[in-house]
Amino acid sequence: MIVSGLLSLSALSLMAQNSTNSPYTRYGYGELANRSFGAGRAMGGVGIGLRSSKQINPMNPASYSCMDSITFLFDFGASAQLSWYDDGTNKQNDVNGNVEYMAMQFPLHRRIAMSVGLLPYTHVGYNFRNINTSQAYEETFTGTGGLNQLYAGLSMDVWKKRLSIGANMNYLFGSINHQATTGYSSSNATSVISLKEYRFSDATFDFGVQYTHPLSKTERLILGLTYTPKKRLNSDVYETIASSESVTDTITGKSFDIPAGYGIGLSYTKDSKWIIAVDFSYQEWKNATFEGKRDDFKNRSKVNAGVEYIPNLYSRPFFNRVRYRMGVSYSDSYIQVNGNSYREYGATVGFGFPISDARSYVNVSFEYMNISPNAKAMIDENYLRMTLSYTFNEYWFFKRKVD
Repeated sequence: MIVSGLLSLSALSLMAQNSTNSPYTRYGYGELANRSFGAGRAMGGVGIGLRSSKQINPMNPASYSCMDSITFLFDFGASAQLSWYDDGTNKQNDVNGNVEYMAMQFPLHRRIAMSVGLLPYTHVGYNFRNINTSQAYEETFTGTGGLNQLYAGLSMDVWKKRLSIGANMNYLFGSINHQATTGYSSSNATSVISLKEYRFSDATFDFGVQYTHPLSKTERLILGLTYTPKKRLNSDVYETIASSESVTDTITGKSFDIPAGYGIGLSYTKDSKWIIAVDFSYQEWKNATFEGKRDDFKNRSKVNAGVEYIPNLYSRPFFNRVRYRMGVSYSDSYIQVNGNSYREYGATVGFGFPISDARSYVNVSFEYMNISPNAKAMIDENYLRMTLSYTFNEYWFFKRKVD
């Protein structure tokens, strides 16, 4: 009941706050959220090939079964972001913050585990204006909202702790609101306000496979694969035009799709010392419709790579037991603005600070991202994001003996 209540509160926070002020979120579903947790986020956003008994990893549902049969995991994360925007003439700085995710994971059998959580799928948040002095009018554009993802996933080891499979069933929900206001300097002209709201709610699925190949007693290679089927979403669209009189219309017959996605990841692990991982993912946005059109989307590819290092997990000095992490990422945009797009370049550093018996961790990551458009008329963005998360790892199913 407590966890269910916390997930409900988290949903309210995810829907009530903006994580961005990017003008690019005016298009499509907005900015795609980072789905990695804790360690993976500080390692450049990797996750497809990660398999750890100390971290929840919804990027590949096959990873859940790596935990032992007496452990319970709970993970909670929040972020703060400082952004810089530059269109070549004007500059602007903004600060945002939000709850990032909340999830738990627990065993159902010695070979089966389950994870349940809530995380964002997209973010929408912008506020900018355009002044036309020659025709004496001013336009103001604002947007809020985004989509959230409530998931429940199962994973099972199907072959000697080497091959595991998993699936997430997701409930995708949320609303996106856009407002455009045109005001005229002439006293005889009437201002026009255009409001548009998209509401979405539907079930989607993710599938994953992980194969573990032992190199020695302490070293292994892990290959991960993921697949997300294309899905047409249940949606409602409402549009209101307000001037001298208001007219509200419900738009029907418009289709909205979530694209098919594919991922492959590879990681090298040396117990209590190293994790090195790299991911590649691809989404077929060009085949996805938004309001029945396909012209505004393009296929998206993404590469992530990262490393984690522990100096000496069993030594007494605290900083020898800290997990040091870093990573890089690259992706292109799924949206097009007047035929133009942008690229995203990122770099991360982070730390996993052990608590008490070194089972639980406080994770801190710092991410720098540059949004680089391929046209001079578009806006260049930079942001620095700090994410703080707490991973609670406890023997909830362990029966202690009392003398």
